[in-house]
Amino acid sequence: MKLLVTGGAGFIGSAVVRLAIARGYQVVNLDALTYAACLKNVAEAAASPNYAFEQCDIRDRAALDTVFERHRPDAVMHLAAESHVDRSIDGPGDFIETNITGTYQMLEAARKYWEQAGKPDGFRFHHISTDEVYGSLPADPAVQFTEDTSYDPRSPYSASKAASDHLVRAWAETYGLPVVLTNCSNNYGPYHFPEKLIPVVILNALAGKPLPIYGDGSNVRDWLYVEDHADALLLVMQKGALGRSYNIGGENERSNLELVETLCAILDGKRPRADGKSYKEQITFVTDRPGHDARYAIDPSRIRDELGWRPSVTVEEGLEKTVQWYLDNESWWRALQGRDGVGQRLGTGK
Repeated sequence: MKLLVTGGAGFIGSAVVRLAIARGYQVVNLDALTYAACLKNVAEAAASPNYAFEQCDIRDRAALDTVFERHRPDAVMHLAAESHVDRSIDGPGDFIETNITGTYQMLEAARKYWEQAGKPDGFRFHHISTDEVYGSLPADPAVQFTEDTSYDPRSPYSASKAASDHLVRAWAETYGLPVVLTNCSNNYGPYHFPEKLIPVVILNALAGKPLPIYGDGSNVRDWLYVEDHADALLLVMQKGALGRSYNIGGENERSNLELVETLCAILDGKRPRADGKSYKEQITFVTDRPGHDARYAIDPSRIRDELGWRPSVTVEEGLEKTVQWYLDNESWWRALQGRDGVGQRLGTGK
């Protein structure tokens, strides 16, 4: 089976590429190589004869048509997106163009290819999205996002992803395009670009810098190890019901402060500070992000009951693996330190 994976040099996309190649799929990695992409993320997969790479912008329809015609995939896994909420606050235009217009161009290119191929039964367009489209939840642990939760996006990023979700459903209803959708919780793990909370905390801790926590650190997220997510995505692509959406969660809710304190404790054990103090001494509370959602939590019942999937690690186990990966792969993250926006506070709304 041949997969066309968009955004395959990014964080989640590269995890999908690595796992798919390891499982014997043929993979075409389509990526524009924007600031957060890195081909080193897929270096091990690229050695396989089943791997191909196409540098292509998903907004470029002519280039997309060429890729579809050249490679003739059996399924599309659409992960290419601008994904950093803080950057969306400072520059929403890129998110509108890539996440909405780019998804439209992908849908049209896929539809043309699918129709010209005689509408093969096995074709799938798998759109990968986020739980942020649902908005914010109260503190009540009994309240979680389900696939039927109404959309209520609060940031330019989540609004652009909500719009792309609606486009995918519209193309299924209007044109009959065979689609499946997934909405995931916060990912973390190896190859995470150093602008999100977990890699920022790890690298700032090692550098002796402040560990920034927005507001009072009470914001809650459900944390999903990226390799678990890749496993779930391949399962949904293969066995998910057409037109169905599946929420993928880590079943690991933690506040941002709890998460950072856990990271500090892991680092205290693996790479103690020279002065013998805890990395918790470096925690610094900073001005909150504008419109910062209070809580996300996923009800994973559908994917568990229909497809038999559950995450394999707790957040503590996943964080342990993640910290060790960053300690073992300094050359990877050092090479990214000079990229646009890395190490800077973004998304203040000013």
